[in-house]
Amino acid sequence: MLEAAIKYSDSLVPARFVNRLNRFMISCKLVRDGEEVEAHLPDSGRLKELLISGKELYLLPNANPNRKTKFSAVCVERPDGLGWVSINSQIPNKLAQLAFTHYLLPSFRSWDYERAEFTKGHSRWDHLLKTKDEKMIVEVKGVTLADENQKGFFPDAVTSRGTKHVLELIEINKEPKWRSALLFVAQREDLTEIRPASHIDPKFAKALKEASIAGVKIIACRSEVTLKGIRLLDEIPVCID
Repeated sequence: MLEAAIKYSDSLVPARFVNRLNRFMISCKLVRDGEEVEAHLPDSGRLKELLISGKELYLLPNANPNRKTKFSAVCVERPDGLGWVSINSQIPNKLAQLAFTHYLLPSFRSWDYERAEFTKGHSRWDHLLKTKDEKMIVEVKGVTLADENQKGFFPDAVTSRGTKHVLELIEINKEPKWRSALLFVAQREDLTEIRPASHIDPKFAKALKEASIAGVKIIACRSEVTLKGIRLLDEIPVCID
């Protein structure tokens, strides 16, 4: 059975989060011996609700001796302790590409995959899809933020770049034979819907509402995260007030 999935290495190392040193570096203690180590954090998001002192996370040892850190963070325990959240911002794009090439997302099954990283206008876009008569730009956004009611939110910090992308998608969608879409990929499986985080970035929320009215396709899906890997699951609603 075809699926959009990425396997983790068998050599993941359990640790406990200590603190965040900067946007791309965290400090944590290895469970095996209590050694405090620095690890690369491949997600520049705020992650304030996830990176809590003492929370369990898993690290991938770096084989490259030239790397600054010996480890990279892979996933962190959910606040409810009942699952995991992927904290690698490159994963959503990889999952989306697999889903597009294997026609796994219902909202995009009528579109063929053409290529990744396509430049149009003033931006470089994540994916380009096509039909016989039209082309579609798709921008992918990873979602990690959630509330206690299983609602996911994007963004988790103000994103002028994200707002710019949404406004450009509106303009692309107006062009003859061009369509545009925004795909939210939740890097956790406990979410039932995705919403714009208007309490964090009202400009992004306003732009997303304008995009929805203008006909930009806005889709979301969730992922199953285990210590063996991450797998794209089903589409979930996007709720725009």
